[in-house]
Amino acid sequence: MSTEATGRAGAAVEAGASDERLRRWRLVLGGAEADGTGCELTGQDAGMDGALGALYGGGAAGKGRAGKDRSAGLGGSAPSVARWLGDIRTYFPSSVVQVMQRDAIDRLGLSTLLLEPEMLEAVEADVHLVGTLLSLNKAMPETTKETARAVVRKVVENLEKRLATRTRATLTGALDRSARISRPRHHDIDWNRTISANLKHYLPEYRTIVPERLIGYGRASQSVKKEVILCIDQSGSMAASVVYASVFGAVLASMRSINTRLVVFDTAVVDLTDQLDDPVDVLFGTQLGGGTDINRALAYCQSQITRPADTVVVLISDLYEGGIRNEMLKRVAAMKASGVQFVTLLALSDEGAPAYDREHAAALAALDAPAFACTPDLFPEVMAAAIEKRPLPIPDTGSPGR
Repeated sequence: MSTEATGRAGAAVEAGASDERLRRWRLVLGGAEADGTGCELTGQDAGMDGALGALYGGGAAGKGRAGKDRSAGLGGSAPSVARWLGDIRTYFPSSVVQVMQRDAIDRLGLSTLLLEPEMLEAVEADVHLVGTLLSLNKAMPETTKETARAVVRKVVENLEKRLATRTRATLTGALDRSARISRPRHHDIDWNRTISANLKHYLPEYRTIVPERLIGYGRASQSVKKEVILCIDQSGSMAASVVYASVFGAVLASMRSINTRLVVFDTAVVDLTDQLDDPVDVLFGTQLGGGTDINRALAYCQSQITRPADTVVVLISDLYEGGIRNEMLKRVAAMKASGVQFVTLLALSDEGAPAYDREHAAALAALDAPAFACTPDLFPEVMAAAIEKRPLPIPDTGSPGR
């Protein structure tokens, strides 16, 4: 190819890249007079622009399909919202659809429209939508409740498929290792720990170790080895955590070696343990919103502990305490002194560190009960560490609760 042809090809590529940048900026800026792109959208791009403008535009937002004027906002019309939900599912991937739905609920006050069955059938279901539905549970008409349960069940089943197998495998290993025995059978020997404990018995002439003490772990049994109490703050800000905790609670309850109790609280305390075979029932047994009394919740959990040395208490809360702060801290200290493994999660969600009471988090850390945010993928490792009584795998967030 000649130098001139090469130059023309390079210029074409550069021009194409420039046009693509202008197109993207035009979609971001919304087409107002001051956007400065001079870029006209057509076809699918115009449709995407219309869907974005309806949610994020502050007023008139340029031109929509076929060059017609369009204004921002979805109004209160169920048909227009249903069309918009269909549009965004056409133009954007599922992860983006979920974000836009969440923003529509937060920015445009569309929660009440979710009380209509046809709206629920049109939305892309995710953890945050489940949280919104749970907060609307008491206001939900009977005609909508079955549809809402179906939406929640779909999300819960997907979460169980994603999380259950790894959780069971991780915790089964932790339970076996926590039951180490001093006279193990050959197949039960923990060779790494046995070698480490017998290094002083190394025989250089034979280049081997003659172990005087074998360390092993017992075989898995059907008896209950550990007690786990999940104590979940059901204030409105904890919606995603309530969803994930309910799913994990059901998974733990399915393991015969773990006796699982699930307690939710606001200013009152409700024990939902008898519903753990169906996490959807657990979720509809919660009541998102209201105040917070962590001290009262921990008092109830403390009353349920019969084997402190074999008990793990997991408090899931942002620690904004409405009860008696000093009493709450005394209860945590008393449980730890009795041998309970105490874990505080500021959130159990995909979003990372939430807003939380830093003073309470620091006070718990001073009791050697660090508070930190935990993702669902990390939760099995946190529980395994608590069961084995080893240091927790705390994310490096730099928070004062560490």
